[in-house]
Amino acid sequence: MNCYDFDKTIYKSDSSTDFYLFCLLRYKKIFFRLPRQLGAFCRHYVLHTITKTQMKEIFYEYFQDVTDMDKALLDFWEKNIHKVKAFYIAQQKPDDVIISASPEFFLEPACKMLGLQHLLASPVDAKTGKHAGENCHGEEKVRRFREVFPDACVEEFYSDSYSDTPMAKLAQKAYLVKGEKVTDWK
Repeated sequence: MNCYDFDKTIYKSDSSTDFYLFCLLRYKKIFFRLPRQLGAFCRHYVLHTITKTQMKEIFYEYFQDVTDMDKALLDFWEKNIHKVKAFYIAQQKPDDVIISASPEFFLEPACKMLGLQHLLASPVDAKTGKHAGENCHGEEKVRRFREVFPDACVEEFYSDSYSDTPMAKLAQKAYLVKGEKVTDWK
């Protein structure tokens, strides 16, 4: 079984950012949320007064302005599924696991389009943006993986970030992905 991070690993950019920009152009009310979103960004990354999960919940409040989330997601992924990297398409296997900090409901259509059955991601409410559990990041990825696949052997793990070292340690072989370049994890 091989495991992959999603954003900037098998998908060329950050899908949550791409979706936000996609929605910003369609739902102008989202512009009014910008000051609060920027404030949350500063409170997390500059002042360190809120957690990443709290910051994301504030950012995801814009979901409330998306009048038909299912249609927005379908339109978004039909337009953006081509951003899945060639290296991944060439080696994709039916039992691959996508494990990501992005919202689970958000990645589900992409995984379906790719024919993937295993997705572990952050439990986020599509209407409110509230998390129903921990952000699927770092050690939480390992915890979530073991919860679903208690005895599974991870043959290979791919990520764009050393923040995924806990998952890399779980794998027999791990790779760092930068663009289309795949190198051994160091």
